[in-house]
Amino acid sequence: MEEHDKVVQWFNAVDWIQAGSRILAILAVSALLIFIARRLISGLEKFTASHAQDIEAQKRAATLSNVLRKLASILIAIIATLAVFNTLGISILPFLATAGVAGIAIAFGAQSLVKDFFRGFFLLAENQIRQGDVVQIAGKSGLVEDLTLRYVQLRDYEGNVHYVPNGEIGVVTSSSRSFAYAVVDVTIALEQEIAPVIDLMRETGAQLRAHAQFKDRILDDIDIAGVEAWNDRGITLRARMKVRALEQSNVKREYLLRLKHAFDKADVQQPRSTVMLVSAPSAAPPPEGPPA
Repeated sequence: MEEHDKVVQWFNAVDWIQAGSRILAILAVSALLIFIARRLISGLEKFTASHAQDIEAQKRAATLSNVLRKLASILIAIIATLAVFNTLGISILPFLATAGVAGIAIAFGAQSLVKDFFRGFFLLAENQIRQGDVVQIAGKSGLVEDLTLRYVQLRDYEGNVHYVPNGEIGVVTSSSRSFAYAVVDVTIALEQEIAPVIDLMRETGAQLRAHAQFKDRILDDIDIAGVEAWNDRGITLRARMKVRALEQSNVKREYLLRLKHAFDKADVQQPRSTVMLVSAPSAAPPPEGPPA
């Protein structure tokens, strides 16, 4: 009897060793497949980017490859998990049956998750958002650092990171598509003649575009729209310059700096705020009381 028990124990030990070896093999093959899939997707991204005719196609290729890498890793991990269960002799049918029953119970709670995935799919399919874009979504704005089927990761100007679920994204406002406009509003005094100021604004814009640092950023001559507002505080003139995407802020700051120097040199009159000092009313003398 003791020898029989020893034989059974030996066979059980062999079975566990074989199962452990199979599990290690499954994990090793899964890691290798994930590595190969990531390399293939990265190679496809580089091939697409090298044959792309513009930066827009390169951004889209980078975004899609990032999502595909994550999906491939998740899919291989799921298959590996099922293979490990099968090796251990654990049937997944009861889990599937339980998941089918539980799925009905949690379906209502998972509506937002399903909505996120569907919205994320269309964001990618319609090329609405890409990595590296500057967008405004769901009341948040910033640089798109990561994009998945579940959420969009933004980093704003102050460095704050926002995770926006795709299901909450309704309108996408992008500042990174092909070109943009640097819009400038300049207010002058009511007594100042308008025509010389417009000529000065146009001349400053031409000088900025001719500068070596900005000639590739500005795509067209400055467009002077004219008088935008006229009230007791002064006359507001509006202009804009067509620039490359994401360059509107840099061009606007440099233009305003140069225009300030030009205004000072030409003695252009600008509104000046006045401070009115109102003296407090003197205290009224106390009423005379009735004679004692």
